[in-house]
Amino acid sequence: MRLMLHVAMDTEKTNQMVLDGTMGPTIEGILAKLKPEAAYFYPLGGRRGFTLVIDAPDGATLPGLAEPFWLQLGATVEAVPVMNAEELAVGLSRLG
Repeated sequence: MRLMLHVAMDTEKTNQMVLDGTMGPTIEGILAKLKPEAAYFYPLGGRRGFTLVIDAPDGATLPGLAEPFWLQLGATVEAVPVMNAEELAVGLSRLG
């Protein structure tokens, strides 16, 4: 199951992380653990944000995916199931 995770980080918490030098290593550690297919970083609603595309084995994986963002970044997380063009074609072929 492919998920797109939209992450909006807490500004106050991440400001401190930028100042004390822990922001880069924290993000790098999370990315190394989750191994996303893609990662995009941008301003999101006036906050630091990013989107990751992750291939998760099942829905039970979601708590483990979101927890690092809540604990380490004080972030809000939105998970959206997504598919690529090949998966869409398979799905459409099953409509009969």
